[in-house]
This record gives sequence, structure tokens and C-alpha cells, in this order.
Amino acid sequence: MTDYSKLLNPEQCEAATAGEGPLLVLAAAGTGKTRTLVYRVAYLVERGERPDGLLLLTFTNRAAREMLERAKEVAGDAVGNLLSGTFHHVCNRFLRRFGDRLGYPNDFTILDRDDSHALIDRCIKDTVRNKKDFPKKDVISSLIGSAANRACDIEDVLEQTVQELRVDPMEIIKVANLYAERKLAMGAMDFDDLLVNGLRLLVEHESVRDFYQNRFRHVLVDEYQDTNLLQARMVDILGGRSRNVMAVGDDFQCIYSWRGADFKNIMEFPKRWDGCRIVKLERNYRSVPEVLAVANACIQGNPEQFQKTLRPTRKARNKPQVFF
Repeated sequence: MTDYSKLLNPEQCEAATAGEGPLLVLAAAGTGKTRTLVYRVAYLVERGERPDGLLLLTFTNRAAREMLERAKEVAGDAVGNLLSGTFHHVCNRFLRRFGDRLGYPNDFTILDRDDSHALIDRCIKDTVRNKKDFPKKDVISSLIGSAANRACDIEDVLEQTVQELRVDPMEIIKVANLYAERKLAMGAMDFDDLLVNGLRLLVEHESVRDFYQNRFRHVLVDEYQDTNLLQARMVDILGGRSRNVMAVGDDFQCIYSWRGADFKNIMEFPKRWDGCRIVKLERNYRSVPEVLAVANACIQGNPEQFQKTLRPTRKARNKPQVFF
């Protein structure tokens, strides 16, 4: 058996070799979260978990490939059987198998940005009388996407923006509804639909939910602070039976709020998962002490965070300078 205490620092080792149950790993930039996730996968496989019973969710395909390659180096080629990728990629896999439950063919088409905009433009032409003052297709696309990623109706989004747009909100709703109808008739989904319909499968179809809950013994999520409501609910459902959910994230940052990411997901994780264990990675390998001192001072007074102090491992250098 591998001695992980010789490969990882104490906090990383605690997270990588944790027992069963929900686990929240608070990992600021430069503290080795990727290394911790990789060795967590290796540890689970070494302990007898089937690789195809592990689900690794990330926010970029590049990150998923990197982690999988590094995990193979540690635990061997069998790790390649685990399902890893972005939330969109994983939902696409779900829908390719069970999309017919929602009325889509399993070989449905995925609309890229240009395809989506072209379809919305045709819906505008077929629905709107006064096209001159009507919002452009990219604006309508943004409104539809915002509603999808926030798991709300487009009416709710329009309540916040309709005064700026200065158009009849019912015309926008008609365009959005026609867009949805035509996608279904075409057997097509846009990128936001992958998340929406992937979650619908799990919520609305018990047999599909049971299938994936039984398959995935462990669900591991990278950059959890950037999850939106759809993604957080998906993780909660997939891990609902085994309760083996490892969420790795940094409550110091949230860079995807523009597409519905909600930092409350990470802050409320211990409340949603009774008995959650929290491990803080505070040893920083990237920044010098002077930079970390500034970072710690800036975030120290924020009440909406898990209190932690980043500790340097690099030698001291010059103090940061501010130029006005």
C-alpha cells in the first residue's frame, strides 16, 4: 500500500485518505488542490473502489484530462475507466443514453453558439412585429441562458432587465418559447439545455436516478465554488445514496457569477450534508510571504467565508508595491 504521508503534506494527506462520508476541502490557489484530488482518486482505487464507480466533475475538459493523466501515473491505466469531465460533458453522456425519456432522440444535435443564435434570429423574425427596436439575438440568447443557469423562468430574469430593454416582455417570452419548441422538434439542444435536461433526467425519472446513484460510489467535484444551482443540485442527487461527495473549492473566489455561479453553494455545503468533514489546505506553494500577507489581510474581515490563514512555503522577497 502507498504511504501517502510521504507524498503529501498533512492536510493534503488527510483529504486524500479520508474515510467515507461528505468531505469539503477548502483549497485556495497554490495549495495543491489538483494534487490532492489526483491522490484521492489513486487512494480510492488502491482501496478497492471500481474506477467506473468514480465520477470526477470539473469546469474545463483540460483540467479533467490533466487529472486523469496524473491519476494514471499514480494508480495505473485502470483509472481511465472513471467518468470525468465538465458538467456539460457528463450531462451529454447521461442524455445520450436516456434522452428519449425527455422526448429527444439519443443522437440529438448540440447547437453551438452560431447555430443557437441563428435559430433565435429566425424565431424573432417569425414572432416579433417591430423588429427595429427589439433586442438583438445575442441579447435574447443571454436572457434565455441566464434563466437556465439560475434555474428560474425567463419571466424572473425579465423583471430585472425589462426596463433597460424597453420592450414588451411578452414578445421576448414568445421568442423564448418558440426557440424551445423548435429545438425539441429538431431534436437539438444548446449548451444550457445539457445542464437543464441532465438534471431533469435525475429529478423526473426515478429509474435513471437510481441507475446513476448506484453506479457512482464516489462523486468528486473540482472548483465547487463556481457551481450554479443546477450543478449543485445534480451533485446532491448523484451523491444522495452513497453520501460520498468530495467538494474541493476556494471560498475566497467565485469567477463565474455572470453565468449563475453562487458561492452560497460552498458556504452551505456543510449544512446540506450532515456530518460533513472539513479540511483546509492552507500551505501555499505559489506565492511569496509578502503577497500572502496582503491576501490574508484583505480577506480577514469577510464574514461570509470559512476562516483560514494562508501560510507560505517560499522564502521572503520584496514587499508588493501599489501604483496609483
